[in-house]
Amino acid sequence: MLSYIAAVLAGLALLIWSADKFVEGAAALAHLLGVSIMIIGIIIVGFGTSAPEIVVSIVAVMEDTPDIAIGNALGSNIANIGLILGVTAILAPVPVAARLFKTEFPLLLLATAVMAWALFDLTLDLIDGFALLGLLILSLSHLIREHRRHPAAYAREEHEKEEMVSDLSMRAAIGWLIVGLVLLVASSKLLVWGASNFALELGVSELIIGLTIVALGTSLPELAASIASLKKGKPDLAVGNVIGSNLFNSLAVVGLPAMFSTFSIDPSARSRDLPVVIALTLAFVLMSRFPSAVPRFLTRAKGIFLFSAFVIYQLYLYYQVAVG
Repeated sequence: MLSYIAAVLAGLALLIWSADKFVEGAAALAHLLGVSIMIIGIIIVGFGTSAPEIVVSIVAVMEDTPDIAIGNALGSNIANIGLILGVTAILAPVPVAARLFKTEFPLLLLATAVMAWALFDLTLDLIDGFALLGLLILSLSHLIREHRRHPAAYAREEHEKEEMVSDLSMRAAIGWLIVGLVLLVASSKLLVWGASNFALELGVSELIIGLTIVALGTSLPELAASIASLKKGKPDLAVGNVIGSNLFNSLAVVGLPAMFSTFSIDPSARSRDLPVVIALTLAFVLMSRFPSAVPRFLTRAKGIFLFSAFVIYQLYLYYQVAVG
């Protein structure tokens, strides 16, 4: 039992570190190759904070533990909105930019709906994978077009993302990219091995482990990004971080494993966890939209509501483990 716990903790720590180095190398390499800062921003905020979830899910499916992959995706979306955004709003009211309602929020709702459609029959296959990844590519293309059409609306974020690009040499950038990728895979295998055996020892489902330990652990990059935005006095960046991460979680973290294998899903994911993801996503959008007074904020009261919903959900999971 102790060896499994140690594997989970070591896997999580190495996973977060390697994801950071992988994204740092990727962003620096893109910058050196002349890729626009807009694309680098998408790498950092979108793929960067979701890299742990993506790799863990692929490894979980390859290791024949698909419920860890699905629990990881759903649990991370729940943690991003309920825990990370809730806590951020409690610490400081979070302003919500009006442009998010034209592009980012509609894409988030669409991604959540398509993910729900893919999971509803309790099977993920190649068709689901193509649908989810196809929507991801279309979403990223649409975001890029919006950046180009309205550069002024994104000017502040572009400046923030430019500051995040490390001044690495070409050799160093490629080196960190390779090292980060290798360690991402290795740490993910260690994490999945420890988590699946830990679940077996406790007699609980792999889905529960994915929804709790794995999901919370792989959500640490989003938490770090939100804390960093608070320290910089820019809490509004937390909203973009959560939207970007959940977009990738819904489409890439669920879609990529389906490209490697067809697998079944624990029915509890559809009956218990997917409705929570949908409800929290709708609550996030509605709370950001109303009241309609400008500027709009996620107030402390709204943050308390989101965080309370997350705590109640976690307590319910623990209750199911206790009585199960």
